[in-house]
Amino acid sequence: MQVVANNIAIEVEDSHPGDDSGRPAVLLVMGLGMQLVAWPPAFLDALVVAGFRVVAFDNRDVGLSQHFDHLGTPNLAWEAFKHRMRWRIRPAYTLHDMTRDALGVLDALNIPQAHVVGVSMGGMIAQRLALLAPERLLSLTSVMSSSGARGLPSPDSRVTRVLLGRPKTASLQAQIDHTVALFKVIGSPVFPSDEALMREHVALSIARSNHPQGFMRQIMAAVADDARAAELAGITTPTLVVHGRDDPLVPFACGEDTARRIPGAQLAGIDGMGHDLAPGVIARLLDLLVPHFEARHANKRGLCESA
Repeated sequence: MQVVANNIAIEVEDSHPGDDSGRPAVLLVMGLGMQLVAWPPAFLDALVVAGFRVVAFDNRDVGLSQHFDHLGTPNLAWEAFKHRMRWRIRPAYTLHDMTRDALGVLDALNIPQAHVVGVSMGGMIAQRLALLAPERLLSLTSVMSSSGARGLPSPDSRVTRVLLGRPKTASLQAQIDHTVALFKVIGSPVFPSDEALMREHVALSIARSNHPQGFMRQIMAAVADDARAAELAGITTPTLVVHGRDDPLVPFACGEDTARRIPGAQLAGIDGMGHDLAPGVIARLLDLLVPHFEARHANKRGLCESA
């Protein structure tokens, strides 16, 4: 379904629409260029079975949410050069705008508070949400993400080549091949994904929406948000930072830096995890997330009883 959030159209999937039972909500924020369908069904189902209302959405400029083609397509090579030179980058919209979109989703669904989980760029948005509206977060989980601080390790060169590359032709098969090649190079070495299933999922995602221009504008929004690192000390939300120790896109040091900057944050490194949500990764992520959520509710009950 679509909602109006931050004055734009955002596509949302809600496991319990209109629920007023007091069931705790989990807001899932997806990463760069990825649609809400990138959340594995097994992961969503497990959270629902654990007793949570699960809300996922397409970030602006991807999937079925509002696109911003009228703002133009950035020249990534030129913008990368400007970033290296520390020149000012002017994105079509900012990570602050995308954070207000996420907050707008909670508003549109009348959800007063939620556990917020963001992966990759979604983790950056989740961090910003904890800074913007801490009263709306029950907990924060930043997965395979970064503080955005300068000087952190860069992606593996193989990843960069594939990430910034283009399909060989405009055919559907070439687009699938290119996306699968990227997923394989950033994937978890100890938790491999079935390639046939991966290809099927990529084909379905492309059929749902294929919008590379939005991906490029999102990149610029994330890169331009270089002041966030210094602000993370202001986060007061109970925070879990989860990161793969074998992540070739956002190296583990980025997760360590994020956890160091957020007061009281817990860092959980997963051996063999790359930059994906492979089945084996999901199991370990759930083992971390559910206790993190439940601890927050236990603390909240304790405070209410003592009052």
